Amino acid sequence: MNILGIGTDIIEIVRIGQMIEKHGELFLNRVYTEGEITYCRRRKEYLQHYAARWAAKEAVMKTLGTGWVKGLSWRDIEVNNQKSGRPDIVMSGGAQEVAQQLGISQVLVTLSHCRAYATATAIAISETDAKS
Repeated sequence: MNILGIGTDIIEIVRIGQMIEKHGELFLNRVYTEGEITYCRRRKEYLQHYAARWAAKEAVMKTLGTGWVKGLSWRDIEVNNQKSGRPDIVMSGGAQEVAQQLGISQVLVTLSHCRAYATATAIAISETDAKS
């Protein structure tokens, strides 16, 4: 197993709250998948969960080394949770294509949040050893 990329991001939770207040459903549907919206809406401190997912998407993009380029969308990166609560990254569309080109087989992610900030760190790995 090889580490192919690492990314981290931090965001003020108030910024996500302001975007939701200003743009409402348009913002939510542009950035988050239906599953992410459903998950966050079920949480008492839902803004913290939206912000953590924003940070995770940014961190994953950093592992890809592309930034937000044409062909990639926010919704191409989805944060799901296992029953244990552990977050998983599921990529589709342009993000999945870039990951495949880079040989990324999985992206590990950790999320954390408090009243003011949310943060995420992502590590892109390959399951095969690089050839010399």
